[in-house]
Amino acid sequence: MLRFVFCLSLTLGPALCAPAGDWPQLHGPARDGHSAETRLNWDWPKAGLPLVWKVDVGTGWAGPVVSGDNLVLFHRVEDEEVIACLNPVTGKEKWKVAYPAKYRDSFDFDNGPRATPTVANGTVFALGANGDLTAVELATGKKVWARNLVNDYKPAKGFFGVACSPLVMQKKVLVNVGAKGAGVVCLNAADGKEIWKSTDDGASYSSPTTAEFDGRPVAVFLTRAGLCVLEPTDGKALYDFAWRPRDNNSVQAATPIVWKDEIFLTVSYATGGVLLKAQKGEVTEVWSNDKSLSSQYNTPVRVGDYLYGTHGRSDVGNALLRCVEWKTGAVKWSEAKFGVASLIAVDSGLLALNEGGELVRFDASPDGYKERARSALLTKPTRPAPALANGLLYARDGKTLVCVSLKK
Repeated sequence: MLRFVFCLSLTLGPALCAPAGDWPQLHGPARDGHSAETRLNWDWPKAGLPLVWKVDVGTGWAGPVVSGDNLVLFHRVEDEEVIACLNPVTGKEKWKVAYPAKYRDSFDFDNGPRATPTVANGTVFALGANGDLTAVELATGKKVWARNLVNDYKPAKGFFGVACSPLVMQKKVLVNVGAKGAGVVCLNAADGKEIWKSTDDGASYSSPTTAEFDGRPVAVFLTRAGLCVLEPTDGKALYDFAWRPRDNNSVQAATPIVWKDEIFLTVSYATGGVLLKAQKGEVTEVWSNDKSLSSQYNTPVRVGDYLYGTHGRSDVGNALLRCVEWKTGAVKWSEAKFGVASLIAVDSGLLALNEGGELVRFDASPDGYKERARSALLTKPTRPAPALANGLLYARDGKTLVCVSLKK
């Protein structure tokens, strides 16, 4: 059960009056790691950012999301997966939905849900570690529908459970399930019934995104096999490109980054990054290597003509923070021993929440790493992606969810 711990509401006056800025899904409104908020506070106290509030939470790697005056937390508490709705200003719980959690990690690392929930059209879609896909009303917590994708489609078991954050587009829910004939499954968002299934691609730990190619909207996946671009109406495969590690004891977890007709994929495990051009039914390789930006599970962010992200693995040494030129893969600068990190582009700069639980502000510039502020928020390992909404940043590790204000 959530336990409210601390609130500094007196510090929030101007922040609460700011225009609403939701963070309703993984990587923000457009799934590209960008926030439209401006005029935030980057002059942080030397002692670190003061907490607005914090609550104790269960286990899991699912990040928080915010829609209106609702913050959704998806975590595991003892033997249940719990979808909880909190007041984003106070941290107080509004409602929760719980069901038995059957997943057990083969490595005894973390048994909580891996996938950040998605809020769309007043509904929360949460996909648990054992394949339980649940839709609940955001306003009330009333269950709309639920089904277990592992039981329904029988995919091969992965190393770390199910981790694909549901993609909602055109009143449909798309998920990389990974079963034969049902690599990607499309469900009706209103009732959970299958609309189509497509490909034989196994499931990765990457979450899909939307794009527009050849004048039409598409869903872009990085599956266990590689790039898979699908027509959302019927599941027709439009583009594909093999990109996966040769080592089977590996993962693909970063979300594809799309810019116009180009797609960037990144994987660690001696695979690396690749920039592709998808045009008129064909995929061509612009550049690829394992030396520029090989991200184990965090998704880089594109700002201007450059990519910012972490290069390296959490379990093998210290990952580097890097700036890489989009069109060539040229490394402009590296910051050693930064650690793997989730990034948000905001207010003409970048925020990084690293695995050590530190929030770092630095310039979005190819001219060199310039740090502006740093504050310890959580403890290692901090893996879930943070959320930024209405000037408040929400971040969690495996024990605590915190809220800090970035408003002046």
